[in-house]
Amino acid sequence: MLDRFAYTTLPARILFGPGIAAHLAGEIETLGCRRLLLVSTPGQRDKAQAIAEPLESRIASHFAHATMHTPVEVTEAALAEFRDVDADGVLAYGGGTAVGLAKAIALHTGCRQAIVATTYAGSEVTPVLGQTAAGMKTTVRDPRLLPDLVLYDPDLTLDLPLPTSITSGFNAIAHAVEALYAPDRNPVSSLMALEGARAMVEALPRIAADPLHLPARTNALYAAWLCGTVLGAVGMSLHHKLCHTLGGSFGLPHAEVHTVILPHALAYNTPAAVAELAPLAQALGDDPARALHRLARDLGAPTSLAALGMAESDIDRAATLATQNTYPNPRPVERGPIRDLLARAWQGEQPA
Repeated sequence: MLDRFAYTTLPARILFGPGIAAHLAGEIETLGCRRLLLVSTPGQRDKAQAIAEPLESRIASHFAHATMHTPVEVTEAALAEFRDVDADGVLAYGGGTAVGLAKAIALHTGCRQAIVATTYAGSEVTPVLGQTAAGMKTTVRDPRLLPDLVLYDPDLTLDLPLPTSITSGFNAIAHAVEALYAPDRNPVSSLMALEGARAMVEALPRIAADPLHLPARTNALYAAWLCGTVLGAVGMSLHHKLCHTLGGSFGLPHAEVHTVILPHALAYNTPAAVAELAPLAQALGDDPARALHRLARDLGAPTSLAALGMAESDIDRAATLATQNTYPNPRPVERGPIRDLLARAWQGEQPA
């Protein structure tokens, strides 16, 4: 018999499939936006302008300075641009960095937002924003953060660099893993989490073998949508707390940190969530923590914090920060074991 549970659906229009980006102009017209602020990272400037070209006069300005971890000073600059051009909506092109800035703009202005997602971050379907101020990354959860429109076009991911593809995929898997033992999980979220993790684990080796394999890219984007949707439906736990600490306070790259930390955070929580993780173990055919660590290694992804530029002397401070204002977690979050976890992750050892 099922236990009681609550499940809140999150309203958003999702368009998925190869070539679907061609529908962007019509969808923006339906939204009613007439003056859009286009948002991207500097590296995605040209691609963002190309995808927005059919919108013609609806693009009021292009803010191509989105920055990882959404620093508040960058958000303030984007908001000034938004107001200067009298924009009434925001259009983000790219991954979690561009999406995060679009969400921050929407939170402050109440404008409508549309996303063209080109990575597997999944943040485009969550009402969650992570932002950094004074070296500390915090999260905001608010329904106003959820985009009105998300386009998933696998054609736009064919040139996503392989290292980014792999680490972005692990970022998505992390959302699914934590959803399996989240205190507010429900049967729907658990099904989506398991399917999302399964689809991504299956897609990533195929992408590594052939980055231009459209069916594998399509399946990975489908998995990213599932994993992101699950993150929006349930709360986050230890893994995300560790990644927010390492990214916001030490400037480490977002997706790569997720890739390194996931096996270790999963191993930490496994003794307290055996039943919840049993379906994942069955899907992976092995202990999930070791299976994911091995997959990252075999695909050439980073497996140590040292490789990401973290100093060994930072481990103690990271352990202290990560055990302050902790997220709900199946196993008590204690500084000593967390320090050991971070030390193993720094060295690139197998998860304990």
